Amino acid sequence: MDSRYTDILKQYWGFDSFRGIQEEIIGSIGEGHDTLGLMPTGGGKSVCFQVPALAVEGLCIVITPLIALMKDQVRQLRAKGIKAAAVYSGMMREDVVRVFDNCILGNYKFLYVSPERLASDIFLAKLERMHHISMITVDEAHCVSQWGYDFRPSYLQIAHIRHLIPYHVPVLALTATAAPKVVDDIMEKLEFKEKHVFSMSFERKNIIYVVRDTENKAEEMLHILSSVPQGSAIVYTRSRRLTNEIASFLNANGITADNYHAGFTDAEKDLKQANWTKGSCRVMVATNAFGMGIDKPDVRVVIHYNVPDSIEAYFQEAGRAGRDGEAAYAILLYNPKDKVQLKKRISETYPDKEYIRQTYENICYFLQIGEGEGEGRTFAFCIEDFCKRFKQFAVQTDSSLKLLTNAGYIEYNEEQDFKSRLQFTLLKEELYRLGNNGADMDALINAILRTYTGVFADYVYIEEMMLSHLTGISVERIYNMLKELNRNRVISYIPRRNTPTITFTVPRVDTPLVYLSPSVYEERKNEYGKRIDSIVEYASSMNKCRSRILLEYFGEHTEEDCGQCDVCLRRKKKHSTETELCHARELVKTLLSDGTWHRADELNALPLKKEQLNEAVQLMAMEEELEQETGNIRLRKI
Repeated sequence: MDSRYTDILKQYWGFDSFRGIQEEIIGSIGEGHDTLGLMPTGGGKSVCFQVPALAVEGLCIVITPLIALMKDQVRQLRAKGIKAAAVYSGMMREDVVRVFDNCILGNYKFLYVSPERLASDIFLAKLERMHHISMITVDEAHCVSQWGYDFRPSYLQIAHIRHLIPYHVPVLALTATAAPKVVDDIMEKLEFKEKHVFSMSFERKNIIYVVRDTENKAEEMLHILSSVPQGSAIVYTRSRRLTNEIASFLNANGITADNYHAGFTDAEKDLKQANWTKGSCRVMVATNAFGMGIDKPDVRVVIHYNVPDSIEAYFQEAGRAGRDGEAAYAILLYNPKDKVQLKKRISETYPDKEYIRQTYENICYFLQIGEGEGEGRTFAFCIEDFCKRFKQFAVQTDSSLKLLTNAGYIEYNEEQDFKSRLQFTLLKEELYRLGNNGADMDALINAILRTYTGVFADYVYIEEMMLSHLTGISVERIYNMLKELNRNRVISYIPRRNTPTITFTVPRVDTPLVYLSPSVYEERKNEYGKRIDSIVEYASSMNKCRSRILLEYFGEHTEEDCGQCDVCLRRKKKHSTETELCHARELVKTLLSDGTWHRADELNALPLKKEQLNEAVQLMAMEEELEQETGNIRLRKI
């Protein structure tokens, strides 16, 4: 391997050698090959593109949907003295332009971009002037496949981007979860020049997979968390409401817990995650919005309170346990009712086509879009208000919006990121007459006044993190002080939030003409049903090793059982019981081998547990090996 790569690894990361398949991936992309890397969560994906990008001239464009992850990686790169920047939804236009212009001038080595940005006019215009692109990295690459569990139409734009840059620029696609069919589709959709796939084993030997069949999930969850008192835990559930109810239940029973879902503001989510990471609370009860990019080493238990709708989702979430290599548990709570609920999700995720068309028509009325109008216009969209007005169900409506997006009529963005804003409601003179507010509050107010202009005239965008750096006060404290100033009507503070948006990608069409092709509807619905069947099979299996089921789903075949999942342990116990029973029968036969009558209580002298002895005698009697009379016993004469 080129020594430049190991030198870079040592210089910036302090490691002497690569691990897993990092070396093979880096060598492949370094030779200019389009490359797909399958690496389970925690496998060190970032090194696979950061090292080869640092070894050559030019800019590495990294496409990822995870805003929190891109910010974290940019921060880590900058801490190493490596120039990196990120562009994502919610940024001010002048900030976006500045970042792109710096990329054109060659001031950055890494540009992180959310997939939704790829189709924007400003990105496409600036891309034409970026003449020194070294490689394109596609993170969460399964999102490009319509057969994947998290298909995102915006990822299809990547293939178009390849035609706007020199043909030789290679693409590195990375994902933690992809079945064989998805692997092939990723390479096709990204227009790989030739197939190059490197895969780590999906096996996590330190994770003990367990399915608990229970009617009372709350009590079973409490029992599990009480039985594993060390380390932190995650409880995944399907609804936002349940995250709050379960967290309250755990706190009431002496286990510290908090809840997390997409409905919280970014500041609230950051605060919750920080408290859990530093151990202020033990359990995070969350929807699937929690977990991407989290690398907390001491997660001893991941519990799925509700069954996810695919093995890919389950495997990725369960894989957040045991990052430190120590034993950890991935536990799925299951009962027959779950199968009914999972099957119901198919009709919720793929509503009737007429329902989808009606949703489209209602959206046009809601946003006041006339026929032939709307192309290119973007609207903030509150799904709660919409459903209340048109008496629609939120789940089916959300699914309809995603299907209309896949069909090309709209672009529904659930996580349009809007930065925090504030405006002083007091006049400057009144502000100075407030008196002593405490050192921290005075430092915060002065930092705002020094950093941002026009704060008395209008709202300005702010960064709580920047204010934290300027004042030396924690982000958590900054957030709470801003809320206090808002309550006291010193400022009007709007915390960072994710607001869904709808963009009309084509002019409004007449409702009956809304067409959902088989590839958008029937084929994906059928594939979704298969994924549901796979997770049901995993949850309900009583005789096949859990780890082997997961590995085989991802195309990895092994003849060895894990020996530690609930199925393997049950089999071991059964085998042990059968061995003990066989031993007990032999002892009874030896005692009675003379063929004469013996008092039954003589058997009590045998070195056996009472249960083993009784079971052996009952079985031998049923099989007519013994004769019994009142108080007496002997071997049956043949």
